[in-house]
Amino acid sequence: MPICAEPYLEMAQALGCSEDQVIACLQRMAGHGRLSRIGPVFEHRRAGASTLAALAVPAERLQQVAERISQYPEVNHNYAREHHYNLWFVLTGPDRPHLQRILDELQADTGLTPLDLPMLTAYRIDLGFALGDAP
Repeated sequence: MPICAEPYLEMAQALGCSEDQVIACLQRMAGHGRLSRIGPVFEHRRAGASTLAALAVPAERLQQVAERISQYPEVNHNYAREHHYNLWFVLTGPDRPHLQRILDELQADTGLTPLDLPMLTAYRIDLGFALGDAP
């Protein structure tokens, strides 16, 4: 997305359509589960601290624990996986001690010990793909 005052309008101009059409298309995609979020992705090391965390949650508690985790504004991903560690989430905050306080709170609240996996090295991949007809 362009960084400007009217990103949807700029996208529309690049696509040769109206801003309303861009917004309607994005809403349709979200409605069909093809798009879950539109927003910035920050270089977390420049903005603070981040970690990937996981919990091994008993199946009967998965929904309850997931809802508890999602209450934190610092959580920007929270999803279930088919694994012993079946609930994964990403925490982003101002510094590492802040993240540790949240992990400690979650452990105290749930009785489950988080697996804390801070990123050591970033490996960038191009996730870009054509949205139109292939040439």
